[in-house]
Amino acid sequence: MKLSIIIVNFNVKYFLEQALLSVRKASKGLAVETFVVDNDSSDESVDMIHKKFPEVTLIENKDNVGFSTANNQAIRIAKGEYILLLNPDTVVEEDTFSKCINFMDAHPKSGGLGVKMIDGSGRFLPESKRGLPSPFVAFCKTFGLSKIFPKSKTFNRYHLGYLSKDETNEVDVLSGAFMLLRKKVLDEIGLLDERYFMYGEDIDLSYRIIKAGYKNYYFADTTIIHYKGESTKKGSLNYVRTFYNAMIIFAKTHFKGEQATLYIFLLQIGIYFRAIVTMFSNLFKKLALPLLDILVIFVGLYFVKDFWATHYFNDPNYYLPSFTYFNIPLYTLIWIVSIFFAGNYSEYSNLRKLSKGVILGTLLLAAIYGFLDLVYRPSRAVIILGAIWTIFSTIFVRTIIHFFKYKNFSIGREKIKNLILVGTIKESVRVQNLIQQAQVYKNIIGTVSPSHIEDTSIYLSNVEYLDEIVQIYNINEIIFCGEDLSSQDIMKWMTQLGPNVEYRIVPEESLSIIGSSSKNTAGELYTIDIQFNIDNLENKRNKRILDVVSALLLILLSPIFIFFVKEKANLFNNIFQVLFGRKSWVGYKMNGDNLPKIRNGVLTSLDILRVKSVKDYTAERLDFLYAKDYQVSKDFEIILKSIKNLGRK
Repeated sequence: MKLSIIIVNFNVKYFLEQALLSVRKASKGLAVETFVVDNDSSDESVDMIHKKFPEVTLIENKDNVGFSTANNQAIRIAKGEYILLLNPDTVVEEDTFSKCINFMDAHPKSGGLGVKMIDGSGRFLPESKRGLPSPFVAFCKTFGLSKIFPKSKTFNRYHLGYLSKDETNEVDVLSGAFMLLRKKVLDEIGLLDERYFMYGEDIDLSYRIIKAGYKNYYFADTTIIHYKGESTKKGSLNYVRTFYNAMIIFAKTHFKGEQATLYIFLLQIGIYFRAIVTMFSNLFKKLALPLLDILVIFVGLYFVKDFWATHYFNDPNYYLPSFTYFNIPLYTLIWIVSIFFAGNYSEYSNLRKLSKGVILGTLLLAAIYGFLDLVYRPSRAVIILGAIWTIFSTIFVRTIIHFFKYKNFSIGREKIKNLILVGTIKESVRVQNLIQQAQVYKNIIGTVSPSHIEDTSIYLSNVEYLDEIVQIYNINEIIFCGEDLSSQDIMKWMTQLGPNVEYRIVPEESLSIIGSSSKNTAGELYTIDIQFNIDNLENKRNKRILDVVSALLLILLSPIFIFFVKEKANLFNNIFQVLFGRKSWVGYKMNGDNLPKIRNGVLTSLDILRVKSVKDYTAERLDFLYAKDYQVSKDFEIILKSIKNLGRK
């Protein structure tokens, strides 16, 4: 056996399917065995492997044992001369394995090999090649010097920025997303260190390879897609904590004395520094727009006050100082809170929600106005003029933000993306049907032929002129049909066209459309980007408010409702479960593993159907539609029409 491929999977069924299809193509003509170690996935990954990939040896864990332990399970029974650790969210080229094996065969001192990786937008991933994280290298990375001097041999040794991404070179550290290892080297140095649950195990193993006298290589002659590159994880505090704690394990293992003490000290500083930076960065992203609104509303009210005092009362000093330090902050706060509860800060371009928030805030101010002491209610006109200023100034702020983000002024109107498909007409029609079933609205410009044969009556052009087609038709998104194009050609075009276009790939005979920001949806149907209304912050908040209010009403009116409920003994149990957030009145019928997470429901959308029972796939589809098109009025309707079932266990 020449090559043993090991993939550790945890709830990425659709990415895994595409990865295994690419592995199958790249394995042709080679002596290859493939292992998938599943860490207790709940998304039907295991069933998919059994049905579609009988050649795969599947190891099913009953819990999530982590990356290192899972890989070691397969390595211990692997028979290959080479071991490839491969992430499930990758796509390899058809000749990736043969090229890598030939290189390793020609370099007997090579212990490990990594390849050029791009993300789902065609961008090169810098973690493809890395240096050993010595104390100084770790310091430069932690405090951002490597970003300031990306090509420096001194300051960016972590990602080896001074080495060309297009040239093969010796490197210190390989990426665990694609790590080709010589089996006899693993037998000599040992398997992955199982103290690393996630992150750091690839650095540790790479370093042990070098310490044993072997070499690690960055191999630039083949490319893979790695959808969820390292850059996608860095926005979470959990990533910061897990990564730097892994580095502390590494330091304690491989450095001694003062070097270890210094390294651990720097890493501990790094943990707090990066955590603070990450926390404030995330906080700023959430608070930037509200703070900007506060500024423009406050300043506007100040000038409105001066304008009204001067032109109506003919007295610039008409308003007391208390107006500035009490009334203006109060008015501003109420409008900001109202805009928040209207849901505009989670959907800033929705001008309807913005207007709704300002109007509600104005009505609330009018109601509060009468309860204030006389000294604090100098003029209703300022509230009215302030409301006018607030609505126009906040719309202006959002328009400017929208312009810098999208280079147009069409705020409030979702732009339908121009889409082309690259593939045969047969596959193009199949994919268009998938898009239609997924209810994803795109402006489908046409189909580009994957071959040199061009029939302009049915094709826009052939694939040789794809870059021109993108420019001529202002294309925003391309879907590549995996059956008709090689992974190598797809990656070539992704790299050539760059990140200004979104890319999707439809694997052959698959019902999924994979992209860098794809969201897994119900059943085995679709993975194209679908926006679920139930995942919207405003709808989450409204759903919870409805749950609490209706539970309180049921308590008050229980002497009446109790006669209509079937399982009376369990009604109050459900009421209190809902009140304390353990349940919702309405939830999914099936497990909903591939849908946005919500609380388990007493009722489901099936409760208002006249039919007594439906098949599981129909129930899954109804759950999908409930999540996708959710409105709080739907829950209200289900509760009203299903009062008899409110005591259901």
